[in-house]
Amino acid sequence: MASSLIVHKRISTTVPKARALRKYIEPLITKAKNDTMHSRRTVMRYLQNKEAVNELFREISVKVADRPGGYTRILKTGFRKGDNAELCIIELVDYNENMLEAKEGKKAEAKKKTRRGRRGGRGSKDVQPKPQPETAAEENKAKEQKTEEPETEEQKPEETQGKVENKTEEKTKTQEKDNKEKTQKKTEAKAGKTDKEKKSEEGDKSDEGDSEKQEK
Repeated sequence: MASSLIVHKRISTTVPKARALRKYIEPLITKAKNDTMHSRRTVMRYLQNKEAVNELFREISVKVADRPGGYTRILKTGFRKGDNAELCIIELVDYNENMLEAKEGKKAEAKKKTRRGRRGGRGSKDVQPKPQPETAAEENKAKEQKTEEPETEEQKPEETQGKVENKTEEKTKTQEKDNKEKTQKKTEAKAGKTDKEKKSEEGDKSDEGDSEKQEK
C-alpha cells in the first residue's frame, strides 16, 4: 500500500488501514528529504520497490521539502455495502491541485480585504471615526456639561471640610458639658461632707453640755 500510494499519489481504502498507512509512510517521506545512500537503503528496506523509491527521492521529496510534517490527508467517503466498513481516500497533500488552488484563492482574498493602519501598520482594523454631534446646540450642551463637572468636584472637598468642622464643634461641646457635670458632682459631694461634719460637731457640743449639767 505504501508503494502504491507513492506511485499513484492517492488510493481508496478503509479508515483503519489508512491510519496505519499514515504512521508507516510519513517517517519514510521525512527520511527521503535527506538524499543519501544510507537513507535510500533504509527506505528500500521498508518499501522493497525500486520504482517507488526513485519516485519518492526524485519528485516527492522535492515537492514536500518546505512542509514540516503532515504529508497525507484522509477523506472519508462513506460506508461499504455488505460489511458496512467505513471507506476513505488517503492522498498526498501537495498533489491535490484543486484544494491547493482553493487555499491560494482564499489567501488572496484575505490580503485584498486587509488594510494597513497609519500608525506602523498594526493590522487590518479600520479606524472608526468618533461620533460627532449633529447640531450646534448639542455641542453647546456638551461644553456646558464638561464645565459643570469640575465645579461639582471642587465643591465636594469644601462640603467635607464643613462637615468635619461641625463634628469637631459638637465633640468640644459635649466634652464641656461632661466637665461641668463632673465639677458639679464634686462640689455637691464636698458640701454634703461639710454638713455631716457640722452636725457631728453640734452633737458633740450638746453632749458636753449635758455632762456638765449632770456634774453640777
